[in-house]
Amino acid sequence: MDQNDDDNQIREIEETGPGSDGSTPNPRARTKVPEVEVRLYRQGKGPIDEFKSCLGGWDQNQLEVRDILDKYGFKSLYAFNPESGRGVPIRFNPRNGRSMLPYRDGSEVNIDGEPKDSLIKPVTKILLGVAVLTILITLVMKDPPEFIQKFNLFGGNFPPWILALVVIVFTRMRKRTRDFLKRYGW
Repeated sequence: MDQNDDDNQIREIEETGPGSDGSTPNPRARTKVPEVEVRLYRQGKGPIDEFKSCLGGWDQNQLEVRDILDKYGFKSLYAFNPESGRGVPIRFNPRNGRSMLPYRDGSEVNIDGEPKDSLIKPVTKILLGVAVLTILITLVMKDPPEFIQKFNLFGGNFPPWILALVVIVFTRMRKRTRDFLKRYGW
């Protein structure tokens, strides 16, 4: 083999490589990332937001559930149908935050979210309940403190069974009106 044969083989290899037709490969060429259109509801009301969410995972078909939970302050997400209501919960992997079930590129997804519970409301309820019970107990005492005697709300002492009746009525009313109080933010 002489030098000319070696040069021809090298040229053939170079010519059969990428970009041999005179075009250079585009290093900025990108593939389309699969995504779904999400309509997000809060406790069946809304939609509060409509957005496109990229699908992730090995097969690029899993919804990024944890990102949605964190962004909107939800504790859980559910499949949702505006006509029939909330469906099954959307399960996700705790390690990577992606849905267990696959989604198809370009599909439309309705999701209903359950907001996280506020710590202020239960603490306020407990403090208010303790304050009311403390006031009622001091009113029932045989020898109430001086500042309570100044108010003299009832014109004297009242029997302890009234306090028991108030507590029972309060707890029964709270159980029966739970949905009523929830409508007004309690």
